[in-house]
Amino acid sequence: MLGKILKFNWFSFLSMVALAVIGVIFIKSAGEARTITALHDAWRVHAATALFGLIVYFTLTFVDYRKILDLLTTPYFLISLIMLVAVLAFGSKVYGGKRWLWFFQPSEIAKPAVILMLAKMFGRADRPTNGLLDLLKGVGIVAVPALLILAEPDMGTALVLVPTALAMLLCAKVCLKVLIPLLVTGALSAGLILGAVHKAETTTDPELKEKIYKYLPLKEHQRARLRTFLNPEADPYGSGWNLRQSMISIGNGSLSGKGIGKGEQKKLQYLPPSVSMNDFIFCVLAEETGFVGSAAMLSLFLVLLLSGLWTAVRSNDDRGRMVAIGVMTLVFVHIYINIAMSIGLMPITGSRCRSSARARPSS
Repeated sequence: MLGKILKFNWFSFLSMVALAVIGVIFIKSAGEARTITALHDAWRVHAATALFGLIVYFTLTFVDYRKILDLLTTPYFLISLIMLVAVLAFGSKVYGGKRWLWFFQPSEIAKPAVILMLAKMFGRADRPTNGLLDLLKGVGIVAVPALLILAEPDMGTALVLVPTALAMLLCAKVCLKVLIPLLVTGALSAGLILGAVHKAETTTDPELKEKIYKYLPLKEHQRARLRTFLNPEADPYGSGWNLRQSMISIGNGSLSGKGIGKGEQKKLQYLPPSVSMNDFIFCVLAEETGFVGSAAMLSLFLVLLLSGLWTAVRSNDDRGRMVAIGVMTLVFVHIYINIAMSIGLMPITGSRCRSSARARPSS
């Protein structure tokens, strides 16, 4: 046991402790703008959950993860799929989507389930090939939960699974002659869709605009989000409200911030209370601690990511390496998406697109 403690990744653990504390502080700060008592005190739930997670993380240090992969991965994956089906049938409808089953979101359970299943399947030393069939199996493991999550609908969470799985498949070198061209094709397709929306929104020819949208595989609300991303000032008091207010919040922070609990955007509810303590929590932190606090927080995430990658590099077991790669990719994607959406580098998706209920200011 002493040997395991000495080999314990303290950099990773301490960075997680610091980030958990930061999360509690700013969820409490953002929650002050909520009038519902349960939401006002949501930081207590976050604190308890973070403490539980840290205890589990430390405890698993003394457990052979290979036994967990062998015995629990398949049942856990199947249970996560059952829960994703159950939430569609019995879940609570919030903001137009069925994402909550009682007190939790099954999509959050599905994320580690996908990582563990891919590691179990492609991290085996006796795996004979890296052919097309292997790639199709890997895609299937991701596609089934992703499609169920899309049906909720929750595009943001479904999209998070894609780069996580791709990183793991690349790590396992699964049919690279097909996988890499697929990645390039996907990136080009996304660029073409964005370019087409831009063309449709800037053209003065109504027939051309109608023709472009006729062939684009996008729903109306998805088009609206892309329009907001390309030109957030086009509807500053509607679909562009959240992005506009989030960028004002970040700018208000300046170098050192206004002080913890003193952020004006969330206090005055220009940054909507429905998103300030979750999807746009970075904006609250940035306004109250400024560039210095934001840089410190990102530095802690960098320590966490580098520690995880160092664990992957040092691993003597392919399954362990794939789990580390999958978890670190998942963490990185969450960091990037939430911050990028807050500063206009990505389209806002899901609940992040809810606009404020505040009245339009009089001119």
